[in-house]
Amino acid sequence: MRWPARRWGTAAVASLVVTLVVGLPTDVVPNPVFGRPVPVTWWSYPVLAMTAVLGGLLAATYVRTDSDDLDRPARTGSVGGLLSFFAVGCPVCNKLVVVALGTTGARNWFEPLQPLLAVASVVLLAVSLRSRLKNARSCPIPASGSTLG
Repeated sequence: MRWPARRWGTAAVASLVVTLVVGLPTDVVPNPVFGRPVPVTWWSYPVLAMTAVLGGLLAATYVRTDSDDLDRPARTGSVGGLLSFFAVGCPVCNKLVVVALGTTGARNWFEPLQPLLAVASVVLLAVSLRSRLKNARSCPIPASGSTLG
């Protein structure tokens, strides 16, 4: 990838933000504010790392360069990020899950689904990033100021 420093900087900052936004409230990143009665699973750490890297790179694709034009954000990346939050979160700390399934249901039904949510989130983020990168290379847009037609 031949990106300007501004995009790489955005990717780094966005990766840190994703790590904090997903990792702090789920207590995958230990902190004094949030806690969880169910221990963090071993796979939560690599999922958080992959989510942060893919999310940071995806965010950087929205940084304009001189040859870019504005475009709409893809929903696939947003859904992938949200799924990763549910995947690494504590199953009995998630109020929506507890209201829907109860504490026992959260442990017996939702907890076993979390690894699948993790895989789905990483796949959606990767697909979204691949799509953004592929479209950026295959369909260059003329610089602003040029006229069409």
